[in-house]
Amino acid sequence: MSTDLRQHARDLVDLALREGRELKYTVLLTLLNDALNANSDLKEFFEDSRIPLEEKKAKALSFLRDREVTTEFFRTLAVAECSASALLNEYLDTYYEGKGISFGTVYSIRMLERETVAEIEKAISGKLDKPVKLQNCLDISLIGGVKVVIGDKIWDGSYATRINRLRNQLYADESVYHTEEEMTAAIHKYIENVGVGDTIYTESSDTVGVVSLVADGIVHITGLNNAMAGELIKIGNTSAMVMNLESESIGAVLLGDEDEVVEGDAAHSTGKIIEVPVGDALLGRVVNALGKPVDGQGAIRTADYYPIERPAPGVINRESVNEPLETGLKVIDSMIPIGKGQRELIIGDRQTGKTAIAIDTILNQRGKNVKCIYVAIGQKASYVAQLVQKLRQEGAMNYTTVVLSSASDLPSLQYIAPYAGCAIGEYWMEHGQDVLIVYDDLSKHAIAYRTLSLLLRRPPGREAYPGDVFYLHSRLLERSAKLSKELGGGTMTALPIVETLAGDISAYIPTNVISITDGQIFLQTEMFNSGFRPAVDSGLSVSRVGSAAQSKAMKKVSGSLKLELAQYQEVLDFAQFGSDLDPVTKRTIQHGQRLMALLKQPQYSPASHEDQVVMLYSAQKKLLDLIETENVADYERSLLMEMHSSHLGIIEEIKEKRVLTPELEKKLYDAIEKFTNRYRLQKASRF
Repeated sequence: MSTDLRQHARDLVDLALREGRELKYTVLLTLLNDALNANSDLKEFFEDSRIPLEEKKAKALSFLRDREVTTEFFRTLAVAECSASALLNEYLDTYYEGKGISFGTVYSIRMLERETVAEIEKAISGKLDKPVKLQNCLDISLIGGVKVVIGDKIWDGSYATRINRLRNQLYADESVYHTEEEMTAAIHKYIENVGVGDTIYTESSDTVGVVSLVADGIVHITGLNNAMAGELIKIGNTSAMVMNLESESIGAVLLGDEDEVVEGDAAHSTGKIIEVPVGDALLGRVVNALGKPVDGQGAIRTADYYPIERPAPGVINRESVNEPLETGLKVIDSMIPIGKGQRELIIGDRQTGKTAIAIDTILNQRGKNVKCIYVAIGQKASYVAQLVQKLRQEGAMNYTTVVLSSASDLPSLQYIAPYAGCAIGEYWMEHGQDVLIVYDDLSKHAIAYRTLSLLLRRPPGREAYPGDVFYLHSRLLERSAKLSKELGGGTMTALPIVETLAGDISAYIPTNVISITDGQIFLQTEMFNSGFRPAVDSGLSVSRVGSAAQSKAMKKVSGSLKLELAQYQEVLDFAQFGSDLDPVTKRTIQHGQRLMALLKQPQYSPASHEDQVVMLYSAQKKLLDLIETENVADYERSLLMEMHSSHLGIIEEIKEKRVLTPELEKKLYDAIEKFTNRYRLQKASRF
């Protein structure tokens, strides 16, 4: 209860004491309070803010029959601006506190006889070693039994609590019950023991609180004195996560249906933060932000759970990134290489192919012993369903887990989704395996966090984001790493996605994430619209790991590629101002055009490492320049078919050794040269 309401109640008690009429005030206000507790229609009338106070006053006066007491009560009610029940409860609590009596409430599904209430008062008095005065309130949600609340203590013998504890026990022991018969037997055994020993659950404000306000997915809870930031709170059949710790209450975000929570509900501490199931049982599954399956394929059988918030590995526990994680996209693997354990940002405007790059990267991990996690944050559920279907068609779901928090989910679930996905990946990383995780996308993640922060009345900063929005993403992305050999050598590579507006990479969230990650892949809208896909801008894209994340073969064939493209773009801009070009400039433009054509790649068609080396080698040795630009795609298909059919030994050697030795390079050059000459003759003979 607020300090202001307590003061208003104290003022009313002091007025009654000064007039020497405290007994009359208390008797009459108790009568009014009992009438409200016993008659739901009457209580609804007095709680309705649309009804004028004068009408409520007249109604109260009709059965209190004391104008002075009624007038003073409603005068105080008008100043306090609260409900009549709240002021009555606070008045009675203050009055009895002054008399050394503990005032509280006994809840039941029907009004109890006065003798029954007296027996309960006597029993509780013995436990507290002081007199007790109880009011009786209706609460049909109890199902049966009674619940007594006095200050910060609760004695709960209701059937609803027993059923909830049974439900929680069954959830906790889900892996123990292998059949429906076993679970049914456990339920029957519990029901047979209901009532045995008169089970009463006693709790205090250290472990239980009361919901004082619920709105817009946010709950404010009084009590829970020992609550921790990020702690999981149980409220009936739903749960919430603590985010604000205030002097008189805590602020928490609901993780379930808001309609299941009402003011006055008990909120129970769990002493732990949110956990999600981890392990190989999640492969091929689609789960929500709490780790619960949403794909209709049954429960996830696993005994391992990880908290969603965990400290990132320290510097001593890491190793430098030196092993490539290939995307299968020539433009990225050649110029912006990604290493296992790296954090590479994918950034660009809406509808520029950001998700396509991430999905192609997942597809390219088939057969490479890399576990993949795709975290969808604020995406349409129908869109994610299409991606999952595509992954299944390509056989990628066998090594992939999808964590879905759709646009229709609560902001709280969108907020915790990437942390849940990260926890799932950390299990495999800490067991010495390689993991790829995609966060799609962190822009919507930041918006969800901003929504929660504003609803919790945290002070807004730049663009209304809270001041800790940088920490929001840094503590997530820092958990991706390449662990030292002493810790198993596992890796977790992160591909966060951020959406820009009109290509503005200097906006708040993009600059934050750029400063956290080890490089960025920038997608340009103009390139995408012109048909160059993936629309990667090699000039603005960078990998801070660089060639350390490339094989020696790839490093050799792509070393000059970025420079050649930069020269092409520079000369191309210059050539727009004149028609007469010198031979060197013409060759630079022709070479650049063929490079651009080579780097085009259709979606869902990742190229293997050896195929990329072959094609980039042909470009490096200028053999590609002998082909017309419009024929480059056909030339690529034909050359790779030739190499896999007639020169499989060369392909296998590149695949296994990943190094271009002088002998291998000579064989490769001869094979490509012969095919190129033959291809040109075939094309020429058609005309």
